[in-house]
Amino acid sequence: MNAVVKRYNDAEFFTQLKTYYDAKYKIGWFLMDSAPRPCFTSTLLHDISAYFDDVKAEMKASNNEKYDYIVLGSNVEGAFNLGGDLDLFASRIVERDRDALYKYAVSCIDVLYANMKHLDVEATTVALVKGDALGGGFEAALSSNLLIAERGVKMGLPEVLFNLFPGMGAYSLLSRKVGTAVAEKMIFSGKLYLAEELFEMGIVDILAEKGEAELELYKHIKSADRFANSHKAMRKVKDICNPISYQELLDITNVWVDAALNLNDKDLRMMKRLVQRQTANASS
Repeated sequence: MNAVVKRYNDAEFFTQLKTYYDAKYKIGWFLMDSAPRPCFTSTLLHDISAYFDDVKAEMKASNNEKYDYIVLGSNVEGAFNLGGDLDLFASRIVERDRDALYKYAVSCIDVLYANMKHLDVEATTVALVKGDALGGGFEAALSSNLLIAERGVKMGLPEVLFNLFPGMGAYSLLSRKVGTAVAEKMIFSGKLYLAEELFEMGIVDILAEKGEAELELYKHIKSADRFANSHKAMRKVKDICNPISYQELLDITNVWVDAALNLNDKDLRMMKRLVQRQTANASS
């Protein structure tokens, strides 16, 4: 066993990420487990980035054969991911610390872009959404090559509630999938959509019954394996036809940072109320 695999089995290495490998189906699982809230903490972002680096190293060492699927999920009951670290946002805005906000935002788009580009390896990234995915959590799910969600799960972009917008990929990803008008409507409404609605809109790729997301994944894998050449080719076609550049994400991130620094006291109070609500939900 090489050193990278040993790192995956070392519970001490990742503090907010649970990882394991399914050798039969060549699946790398990485389950988010952040604290004190199921959001994108700086620690979680670091863990995901390190995990991606290890996957890419193993793919290189195995001539691109170690992984066919990289699956993002959650180890938190009822929540996939509730978005950005609003507590960090609020404190950095109060301190007028643009550099810290920008650094955090860039770390978000770094992992989103890597996931969207399937780590630049011959693998398919999958989001397995069994709990609510809000804001950045929804963006993370959207960035996956395949989005599987269970019935009853809620997803959406609530940033407008505190006078901001989702700045780490939502508009880029949604506008290419459902068009600019629908993307803007979703962003400005702040509405939380059921997985069933998003499936009808073409945003969710596979709709699973409650408790059956993993089953649907394995059913998809078995079906895709029968036509592996076609599926691999179509993944490349999608990359060609719907390109999103890193520079596009970076430019939008700069707009997001400036907009965040324009928030007033009322907006920040709303943000902090949402932090309290998320913390209460996480501990219940």
